[in-house]
Amino acid sequence: MTYNVRLTEEATTWLARITDRRIRLKIFERIEKLNTEPEKQGKPLVDDLAGYRSVRAIGQRYRIIYEVKPEIVTVTVIGVGIRKAGHRSDVYAKTTKLLLGSD
Repeated sequence: MTYNVRLTEEATTWLARITDRRIRLKIFERIEKLNTEPEKQGKPLVDDLAGYRSVRAIGQRYRIIYEVKPEIVTVTVIGVGIRKAGHRSDVYAKTTKLLLGSD
């Protein structure tokens, strides 16, 4: 079964802010691979991001955070960015902030 993969407006913006075109392309290629068995890729997240999954892109540096909706055969990419634990620009921190609606 092939899933329909879409990016939220925020994820599209975050991806566009990556200045290196080659990195952007590799991330986009990784996102496209989520159309096949997305539940078996990446890892399930916990706490505020429970229900979402995260997959690595470009080695260990970038993460793609997504939600799988098998009932409508859709993968929604919520966030894309660099993993910087403890930093406010960390992709997990930014995505949590976005989903909780805090400034």
